[in-house]
Amino acid sequence: MIQHRERLIRLVRRRLPDLHDAEDCVQEALLRAAAHRDLDPDRLGAFLTTVAMRLCIDHYRERDRWSRLLQRTAAEQEAEMLEEAVCDREFGRWLLRQAHQLSGRERQVILARADGISVAEFARINQISVKAAEGAFTRGRARLRHMCSKTLG
Repeated sequence: MIQHRERLIRLVRRRLPDLHDAEDCVQEALLRAAAHRDLDPDRLGAFLTTVAMRLCIDHYRERDRWSRLLQRTAAEQEAEMLEEAVCDREFGRWLLRQAHQLSGRERQVILARADGISVAEFARINQISVKAAEGAFTRGRARLRHMCSKTLG
């Protein structure tokens, strides 16, 4: 069987670009031949060639199967992510409408944060202390959380 090894590697190497995959394929073919006790020695070369070619085909089938599986799971994850993004965007719009219902300083600081202005910057712009701005933000956030939990049940 060893005399067929180099020929099989050349044969399989033309079909499988990775040397390690080709060697694995040839080793598997040799193992399968060794497992056959009644194999005719005159037919050994043909048997090894057939088994090696079938193993190459199996390799590509397995690779294609994994590729399809990855595409399917990626598409499902993408759909889930898209659905979550849409839900998050709608929830954000709803929450912004609720923030407009807040009163006074709480509404101002929540809307400023929604526009990307920090609490400290809001305090500086409105000439109030940072502690007062943080308090208004905390109260506004608590009221929004209460509105949300009341609505969601």
